[in-house]
Amino acid sequence: MFKYTKNTLKKIEEIFKTQGYTVRYEKGSFTSGYCLVEDRKIVIINRFYDTEGRINTLLDILSVAEKIDESLFEEKEQKFYNQLMKAADKKEEENAGTETVTDEN
Repeated sequence: MFKYTKNTLKKIEEIFKTQGYTVRYEKGSFTSGYCLVEDRKIVIINRFYDTEGRINTLLDILSVAEKIDESLFEEKEQKFYNQLMKAADKKEEENAGTETVTDEN
């Protein structure tokens, strides 16, 4: 697992940079916390998010981003990317396993 630190945030931003994305922090009226500008590889994150919010949002984007070319990663980036994807998969499984049960009697 990883920690929600500024260092982790920088590493994730570096992964996006390696893939040709520009990560910007702006204020705006995007409700999901981020905006992907089509065909321009620009990721815009809500600037008012704290470090944990920024990391979680970038991970959400990374898990749905198309055409991640892992051959562009250096060895350390590849290892970190793999850790992130495992953590994202685990988080997704945990969220899928939590069903809401209601008693309608």
